[in-house]
Amino acid sequence: MTEERRRVAADLRTALRLLVDRPEQVRVEAVDREGGAGAILEVRVAPADVGKIIGREGRTIDALRALVSARSAAEGERYDFELIET
Repeated sequence: MTEERRRVAADLRTALRLLVDRPEQVRVEAVDREGGAGAILEVRVAPADVGKIIGREGRTIDALRALVSARSAAEGERYDFELIET
């Protein structure tokens, strides 16, 4: 994983920790896409915090995806956001 992908994952982790009740359980991992065209940011949170990340009618997760998309445009690399339920 490149240094830039680590920074993007760390920035997303910081934002997510502000939204949840169990910030110590927030995990963000940048996984390379097949073919090297960007990365998928896999997010894992405590089961009780999943609703906080999704938000009412999906507004919070949509806003997080918009932030990731804006970061993608600024960096010139494609990042996608996936919430992985454990």
